[in-house]
Amino acid sequence: MTLRDLVEKYKSVAGGYGQRVRLADFHWSTMQTERTFGAFDEDYHISRFIHFSNEVGSPYFSINGFPQTHVSIDAEIQSVL
Repeated sequence: MTLRDLVEKYKSVAGGYGQRVRLADFHWSTMQTERTFGAFDEDYHISRFIHFSNEVGSPYFSINGFPQTHVSIDAEIQSVL
């Protein structure tokens, strides 16, 4: 998946930039969710625009070894698309 594809999917789920959404709302398999977000999280130029959080009661995914339930993406990510 390209970064552009991820951002478009995020916007369709979130309704726009800066909105926190559950990772489960992407409706991907656990493996796809963890691999996709994990790969972009490892790249500093991309990860500074992607923010994860972990809330009790929501299904979690292991993103680079850390349990995460939600994600938000800043509009400034457009600078690296």
